[in-house]
Amino acid sequence: MGTTIAADCLHQFVEETDWYNGIVLDALVPGGSWKRLPRPLQSWLRNYIGGTALYLVSGFLWCFHIYYLKRNVYIPKDSIPSNKAMLLQIIVAMKAMPWYCMLPTLSEYMVENGWTRCFSSVGEVGWPAYIVYQTIYLLIVEFGIYWMHRELHDIKPLYKYLHATHHIYNKQNTLSPFAGLAFHPLDGILQAVPHVIALFLVPSHFRTHVLLLFCEAVWTANIHDCIHGKIWPVMGAGYHTIHHTTYRHNYGHYTVWMDQIFGTLRDPEEEFKKAD
Repeated sequence: MGTTIAADCLHQFVEETDWYNGIVLDALVPGGSWKRLPRPLQSWLRNYIGGTALYLVSGFLWCFHIYYLKRNVYIPKDSIPSNKAMLLQIIVAMKAMPWYCMLPTLSEYMVENGWTRCFSSVGEVGWPAYIVYQTIYLLIVEFGIYWMHRELHDIKPLYKYLHATHHIYNKQNTLSPFAGLAFHPLDGILQAVPHVIALFLVPSHFRTHVLLLFCEAVWTANIHDCIHGKIWPVMGAGYHTIHHTTYRHNYGHYTVWMDQIFGTLRDPEEEFKKAD
């Protein structure tokens, strides 16, 4: 009985990834010929197309809004990045995108083969357990990304050969939403790895995991736009802009909590007071 239930769960994961693949690939490859590709290649192709579209569309729309429709409202004129700077960021991100997409493809392969602690439906555990599990998942991600990011600074070869690619952009007039994915490919993968590690440590809802991986593209665009949202405890762009200027503060991802715990937080409000 247990074996049958496990097989049914794995089949649900396969059906779910087939659905994701169909949404993207059927629109581009009519007739379903993409189904003849090996499953990992199907998932990689869908992740690549979806990730690229999300990065470019969200980036262009946000840049158009803050640099043109709201010019001089959110960001002073002399802090708006040049078109050349944004184009270079897009080029770096596009070179890395095929490699970035290998991580969610690998995580899907492991989920479909039953190697993780994923569940396919919230009904399998109930909403209270889902909320608890998801909270633990996010804490693991926060902790893991904080330390991965910090070590990419502290371990000199990692910074020199990987993370320095991203820190070319260290001022308001060079940072833009497009800088969010402008990393060395291995750097970007390492900072997303805690999302996959969490799948082995805590029961995780597969669809939420997939959604959070894609939300990374939107979130990283947001924290590189230099607009301080002032929503505690969110690690917004005000905090992350400080990170790009001091290199030693605000390593966190979604929240400021890890920086508070480990003594690396620098508050943009305090910086504004000092400047005055």
